[in-house]
Amino acid sequence: MAHPKLLVVDLVGLTPDLLQHMPRLRRLADQGSQATLEPILPAVTCSVQSTFLTGLPPSGHGAVGNGWYFRELGEVFLWRQHNKLVDGEKVWETIRRERPDYTVANVCWWYAMGMTTDYTVTPRPIYYADGKKAPDCYTRPPELHDELVGALGEFPLFTYWGPTAAIASSEWIIAATRRLMPRSDLTLCYVPHLDYDLQRFGPDAPEAAKAASDIDAALAPLLDDAERTGVTVLVLSEYGITDADQPVDVNRMLRRSGLLEVYTQDGMEYLDPWTSRAFAVADHQVAHVYVDDPADLETVRGICADLPGVDQVLDRSAQAAYGLDHERSGDLVLVADETAWFTYYYWLDDARAPDFARGVEIHRKPGYDPAELFFDPEDKAVKLKAGLTLAKKMAGLRYAMKVVPLDPSPVRGTHGRLPKDPTLGPMLVCSTPGAVAGSVPATDVRDLMLRLAGTS
Repeated sequence: MAHPKLLVVDLVGLTPDLLQHMPRLRRLADQGSQATLEPILPAVTCSVQSTFLTGLPPSGHGAVGNGWYFRELGEVFLWRQHNKLVDGEKVWETIRRERPDYTVANVCWWYAMGMTTDYTVTPRPIYYADGKKAPDCYTRPPELHDELVGALGEFPLFTYWGPTAAIASSEWIIAATRRLMPRSDLTLCYVPHLDYDLQRFGPDAPEAAKAASDIDAALAPLLDDAERTGVTVLVLSEYGITDADQPVDVNRMLRRSGLLEVYTQDGMEYLDPWTSRAFAVADHQVAHVYVDDPADLETVRGICADLPGVDQVLDRSAQAAYGLDHERSGDLVLVADETAWFTYYYWLDDARAPDFARGVEIHRKPGYDPAELFFDPEDKAVKLKAGLTLAKKMAGLRYAMKVVPLDPSPVRGTHGRLPKDPTLGPMLVCSTPGAVAGSVPATDVRDLMLRLAGTS
C-alpha cells in the first residue's frame, strides 16, 4: 500500500479573517478541514517552527526565540541557521524509523543548515572578503543550487526582507517547491509574504487584504499540483499579526537605571553584554532579560514591571507554565501589552547609534527590528540613495545600505504574545476532510503530520 505524500506550507501570518480574501485556499478548506491553532510563547518563527517539527515546547527544543544571548560566547545572535541548535527528534526522523527511505525537502523553513533532509533550500547571502554582500541561497545537494538559479534566477534576497520586501521572494520559494515536491515524500515550504504589509500597515488595512489575495494567487499553482498528483496538503501559520501602536524601549530603560552598559568605537555605541548587569534581547512582543547577578533580579523585575507597555514579567517558575523555562531563556521574560512591542534600541542619542542601526542587519542587531521594513520617511532622498547603492553593488563596489529609520513609530503590526481572540491567531487548513477541527495546539502538529503521512 502506497503511503500518502505530504506538502506542509507554513503561510506565516494566516488567520481566519485573512482566509476570507483567499478563494483558492478557502476552497481547499471547504473541501477538506480547518481549525484554529494554539501557538506557543513566544509566537515567533524559529520557536513555533521548531515546535511544529518536534512536538516540544521551547523548554524541550531550546529555540526560545528568533535569537537569544549565547552565554558561553558572551554574544547576542539572532537568526542562526544550524539545526543542531534545535533539540528533539524531527518528524521525518521519526517516520524514517519505520520507513528508512522516506525523502524530505525543506524550502526555507528555519534552522535548515545541517538538517537531515534530502533537499534543502535556504537564503544564504554571499559575504565576499572585501565586505560586499550579494543575494544567494544555500542548497543541499550542492548541484541543486545551479538547477534552481538556472531555472528561477538568483534568490531575490532584497524582496525576502527589508524595505523592498515583496511577493517576488515568496513566488521564487513556491516555484522551487513545485520543482522539489515530485521528488519528496514530505515537502516543507515557508511562505513569508503576509509578514510584510501586515507589519507595515496593520492586519485591518487594505494592504493586508491585498497581500492575502496576492499570495493566494501565487500559491494556486502549487496547490493545483498537489491536488492533481494526490499529495495531501497542510497549510498552517505560526502566529497572527495584530495591531501595534506602542514601541517599548526596554534597553533604554535598563540603561537609564544604570544596569545596561555600552562601549564606544568611532563615536558609535555598542551593547556591552559582558559588563551589563541587565539587558534585553527584544523579539517582537517578547523580550528575554538577562540578569548577571541574582541579587539584582528583584530590582530588575520591579523596573520592568513598571515600564509602560509591559503586561507580564515571567521569572523561571512562571516561564515553566508556558514551556519556556530553558537555560537559553532570559532570567526574566517580558510579554508586551496587546498592541505594544519591544525595540532593541539601547543608545540614548541617535547621533551615537551604531552604523548597522540604519541598515538591514538581522545578524548584527542584538534584537529584532521591524523598522527594517521601511525606508526612512525623514530622509527625502532615501530612495535615490538606495538606487545609488544598488548601482555600486552592480559595479562590484563595496556598499552600505543606510536607509532604515531610527523612529519605530511607522510599525503597525506585531506578534509574539498569545492571542486573546482565536480568530486573530494562527490556523490550519488541511485537504483531508475531518483531519482537523476546533483548536489544535502547536505541540500536536507533529503528531498530525505523522498521521497525514500514514505512519503507524
